[in-house]
Amino acid sequence: MITFGVLKERKNPPDKRVVLTPKACKTILDKYDAKIIVEPSDLRVFKESQYQMNGLEISSELDSCDVLFGVKEVPIEALIPDKKYFFFSHTIKKQPYNRGLLQAILKNKIVLYDHETIVDKKSRRLVAFGRFAGLVGAYNGLRTYGLKHQLFELPKAEYLEDLNELMTVLNDLKLPAMKIVLTGKGRVGNGAVEILDAVGIKSVGVDEFLNKEFDEAVYCQIDVADYNLRNDGKEFLKKDFFDNPQEYSGNFYRFAKVSDLYIAGHFYGVGAPYLLTRSDVARDDFNISVVADISCDIDGPVATTIRPSTIEDPIYGLDPITFEEVDYMDSNAVAVMAVDNLPCELPKDASESFSEAFVRYVIPAFYNNDADGVLARAQMTTSEGTLTDRFKYLQDYVNGN
Repeated sequence: MITFGVLKERKNPPDKRVVLTPKACKTILDKYDAKIIVEPSDLRVFKESQYQMNGLEISSELDSCDVLFGVKEVPIEALIPDKKYFFFSHTIKKQPYNRGLLQAILKNKIVLYDHETIVDKKSRRLVAFGRFAGLVGAYNGLRTYGLKHQLFELPKAEYLEDLNELMTVLNDLKLPAMKIVLTGKGRVGNGAVEILDAVGIKSVGVDEFLNKEFDEAVYCQIDVADYNLRNDGKEFLKKDFFDNPQEYSGNFYRFAKVSDLYIAGHFYGVGAPYLLTRSDVARDDFNISVVADISCDIDGPVATTIRPSTIEDPIYGLDPITFEEVDYMDSNAVAVMAVDNLPCELPKDASESFSEAFVRYVIPAFYNNDADGVLARAQMTTSEGTLTDRFKYLQDYVNGN
């Protein structure tokens, strides 16, 4: 029998999401030789009584657990040595703020599986909150646009019961003639498209978007080939772009000159050209008044994102010349929505979707000798306190270099 533990989320700002819902836990117990212990939490979107009704034990004692499931980073002081953990560690890009966490994981001989590293044989993510980041990010982008231009007021997503209520709120939304550019065609970008389509915004191609005027709201969803060019003028090849990003230059500004709202839902690879630079934003013909940066890479490919914002206070203003933070209602300010934990605003729906995928793709690996290699690919550290071969590239990061 394997004993799984569902962790209480301890990171601030508070996160109501969970890896395993009560329904998912019952599915596991019915199908596998398993025991599940749920750590008490007064923040979790699902109540302890809902877990108990499905036969789960509620206990703060997790020492008997073989594997522990969390969403956000587990604080160093809460780590239990010699256990297996699943959570978003935010270390695989060598994030400086979590170096100490990875060092502690190795020191405590913890086997870490990062949710971001759970992929199939073609390196495609199997479990993710990306769709909900896209859904909420696009909603927040429209909400920000309405507030910035005093056109309409949408309620905060966190005040709505679920995705169904959010979609209902959008039924009566009327937008002016405007152009929305959306970068990204993965889970995040396609989640954003669900919102834009729900509002009834017309989708148009690149040429139309760049060259035609419309008397209604339109959007254009673009991918890397639409906003990057080879420096030598040759044909754009996506694989070559990912392998040799230094051989390319950004071509996004042509969209910035005609767009009113920019929704950033792309994945940015290290070394790739920036989409918006500070000099771009300062140009006289820069037309974007609202940026909804779902990707939220600080001081990165979207220059307007100078810091993350919060669910409580999701919008800030940026002076395009001085790059100082100002009131987003100032006439010259670019309004920036850069909440970095967007799925938390729809915690029930996001948890149910994530949990369903986790039960489908991850849990079986514990019982079929990891037949599809899911655990092997996802494992970052070993019980000997070392990095696995797949993640040896993090050794200099661990060493503090």
